[in-house]
Amino acid sequence: MLQSRISFNVKGQAPSKDGGPIASTAVDWEPPACWYEPYWKAKDFKTYTEANWSIYESAGGAPKGIADDKARYKGGHPYEDFNVDKNDKGMWWVAVTNPKMKDAPGANDCRRKPFWVDNGKNPGVPQAIDTETLAGLAHQRTVVPPTKVSLAPQGKSTVNAPTWIWLDKGAFKPVSVTASLPGTGLWATTTAKPVSLHIDPGTEDAESLPASGECGINDDGSIGEPYARGKAELTPPCGVRYLRSSGDGSYPLEATLTWEISWEGSGGTGGDLPNGTFATTTQVPVQEYQAVNR
Repeated sequence: MLQSRISFNVKGQAPSKDGGPIASTAVDWEPPACWYEPYWKAKDFKTYTEANWSIYESAGGAPKGIADDKARYKGGHPYEDFNVDKNDKGMWWVAVTNPKMKDAPGANDCRRKPFWVDNGKNPGVPQAIDTETLAGLAHQRTVVPPTKVSLAPQGKSTVNAPTWIWLDKGAFKPVSVTASLPGTGLWATTTAKPVSLHIDPGTEDAESLPASGECGINDDGSIGEPYARGKAELTPPCGVRYLRSSGDGSYPLEATLTWEISWEGSGGTGGDLPNGTFATTTQVPVQEYQAVNR
């Protein structure tokens, strides 16, 4: 199969070596593994195909090996001379494979030979490229920054004392990816917006605060609340309470940020796609509090 001509443009936070693509929360959803897209003008398709025929024949290929294609594209069954008389009135559509899913089960499901579609006409075949397909491909290429949470106390946490967790409003911003197909007017932009933080303490000997482990986003775009002097006896809106020391090691606290994904595309199209998540792990050493009797 040929390589797709779709291009991608990313806006938002700069890529980070600790960041990465988001994982879809929907187990039954994934971008298409292959599709059909407009690819060739008639004259270009003729040049490309006849060159391949010439290579085939010069390498000793039997004429019957390409007889059907010559009849299909040149001999009037059903196309006459590659439709060169309609060069500016349509395009040849071809099958392409998603480069990120070459080994996926459906990567070879698009088996139609190149077919002609007049400008402005619906190709009328399953898996033909459209704005929703572009949105799914943009979703697949959405890369978000790492979920680097702030913790208090810094260094070591203490058994039975709350550890405060928060994300400043400037720590993460929406990220958008636009997928477009040159020369067709087709485009779609997906926008990933952070909406909540899930905390996994990394051990069963801990309590999440709140108990669900889900920390919602505040009105100002932050999550949780920064620790400050005088709050030591308070329960944080987002945090954990460890119930046992980690000894000489530490607990792998996992912070998973959920990103809500919406899209809009050419022709007034748009909608929602499955949320995405990205997790970052922080090692948290936990000590016993040592009381001193005098």
